[in-house]
Amino acid sequence: MTKKKLLEDIRRNPSRFYRTPGDVLRDRRFGDEDKLDILRAWQSESGLPEITGLIAELESRFAPTEIQRNRETNHVCR
Repeated sequence: MTKKKLLEDIRRNPSRFYRTPGDVLRDRRFGDEDKLDILRAWQSESGLPEITGLIAELESRFAPTEIQRNRETNHVCR
């Protein structure tokens, strides 16, 4: 199974591949963006409150990058 096909299958039914939502974060096969997609799919499927916290944790990993880009852009423009 290709990685792309595996990811599509996991998005369709995350609980078939992972015992808990936290297991998604520990899966080294996928990057943060793919993990975020999997968790969002799981959240829409189940509505488990713990998934919201995991999504926030992953999104916070993206935040410093965006902040850093904005600072660099503002610094160059001045």
